[in-house]
Amino acid sequence: MKRIYISGPMTGLANLNFDAFRSAARRFREAGFAVVSPAEMSGLTEKTWKQYMESDIRLLLECDALAVLPNWRASKGAVLEVAVATQLGLDIYCANSMRQIQMKCDMLFKESP
Repeated sequence: MKRIYISGPMTGLANLNFDAFRSAARRFREAGFAVVSPAEMSGLTEKTWKQYMESDIRLLLECDALAVLPNWRASKGAVLEVAVATQLGLDIYCANSMRQIQMKCDMLFKESP
């Protein structure tokens, strides 16, 4: 079973954008993926951004693929996660359409696919 990490903006959004994360997680599970989502991690406490990213990158390293939520480029954490996934050769999907997309590091700061 392919393991997919959900990536997207959280900081400054209502309920940390959990609804979008949960919706994407549900769609990918229904499609047969094992889902890893930061919105589903227990122990969401007041950590520093760096501590969250250390934890999230470790989780990403255990995955085969990454799905990006809308407006992911507005999140420095999601941009970092996409850069890591791209460099590791993970499959990358658009979370809304569930289509695989091609991503190169030089594309990270361009308009969303």
